Amino acid sequence: MTNFIQQAYLGKNEWWRYLLTLIFVFLGWQIIGVVPLLVVAAQHTENTSELMQAGNTAFANLGINSNLYLFVMICTFAIGLFFLLFGIKSVHLRKIKTVLTARKKIDWKRFFFAFFVWFTISVILIAIDYFLNTENYVWNFKPVPFFILVIISFLFMPLQTSFEEILFRGYFMQGIGVWVKNAWIPLIITSVVFGLLHSFNPEVEKLGMIVMVYYIGTGFLYGIITLMDDGTELALGLHASNNIVAATLVTMNWTVFQTDALFVDLSEPSVDLELYLPVFVIYPLLLLLFSKKYGWKNWKEKLTGNIQEISHTENTGIA
Repeated sequence: MTNFIQQAYLGKNEWWRYLLTLIFVFLGWQIIGVVPLLVVAAQHTENTSELMQAGNTAFANLGINSNLYLFVMICTFAIGLFFLLFGIKSVHLRKIKTVLTARKKIDWKRFFFAFFVWFTISVILIAIDYFLNTENYVWNFKPVPFFILVIISFLFMPLQTSFEEILFRGYFMQGIGVWVKNAWIPLIITSVVFGLLHSFNPEVEKLGMIVMVYYIGTGFLYGIITLMDDGTELALGLHASNNIVAATLVTMNWTVFQTDALFVDLSEPSVDLELYLPVFVIYPLLLLLFSKKYGWKNWKEKLTGNIQEISHTENTGIA
C-alpha cells in the first residue's frame, strides 16, 4: 500500500493546479461563503464599518441569535469544503478518497473511535474542573435553544472541522510532501500554519500568543496521527469531537464559541495547567493508545522518511 502522502501522485500535481484550487477555496470560503453571514448581520445593523469589522464579539453585540450565528458561520466552511473537493476532483483529477486515506475505502470505525475517545476525555476533564471549581460554573440549560444547538453541532460542525482537516492534513500535507519529497517538512509547515491561523481567535487576545502552544501542538497531534495511520479518519474524529464539545457543553464569553451550551464558565482567562495538560500529557497518551490499537510501527520512517514518486494512475469519480 502506498503511504498517505503518495496518494497525491494518483492525480495531477502541476503547480498551477494548486494555485487554481486555492483560488477556488478562497472564493468559496472567504467570498461566497460569507454572504449568508453578512446577510444575517445586515439585518441587525446599518453600520457598514461595524459590519465589515465584526468578529465573534461584535456579532454577539449585534444581538444575533447564537444558534443562527453558529449555523451561518459553519456555512462559510461548508462552502469552502465544497470548492476544495471540487478542485481536488476537477483540477487535480483525483478521487476524493485519496485526500482522506491511503486505504481502499474510508474507515469510519476509526473516525467514530477517535470521536468517542476525545468526547469521553473532554467530559471527564470538564467534570473534574466543575467539582474543583463549582463557583465558576453557571447552569445554562435552555431546552429549545440547546436541542437546536445539539442538532446544528452534530449535523453541521463536522463540515467545518472536515474542511480544516482535509485542507491541512490532506491537501497541503500531500501537496508539500510531493514537492519536498519528505514527510517531516509538510508535518512542520501544516502544523505551525494551522496553529497560527487560530491567532485570530478571541482566546489569543485574552491569553496572548502563548496559547499558540495549544493550537500548534494540536496541529502536530493531528499531523502525526495522519502520517502514522496513513489517513485522516482519526484526526477528523478528534477535531469534530473537540469542536462539538466546545459548542455544546461549556461556553465562555471570551472564546470563539459563544453558544447556548449547558454551562457558562465565568472564570477569568488565564494561562495555567489547562493549556499545557493536553499538549504535554493527554496528546502523548492518545498517540500511545492509537499506536497500540492500530499497530503503528516505523515511526521514524513515517514521520521523517523520503517520499518516493509512484507511477501516475488516472483516477476520476468521487470515491
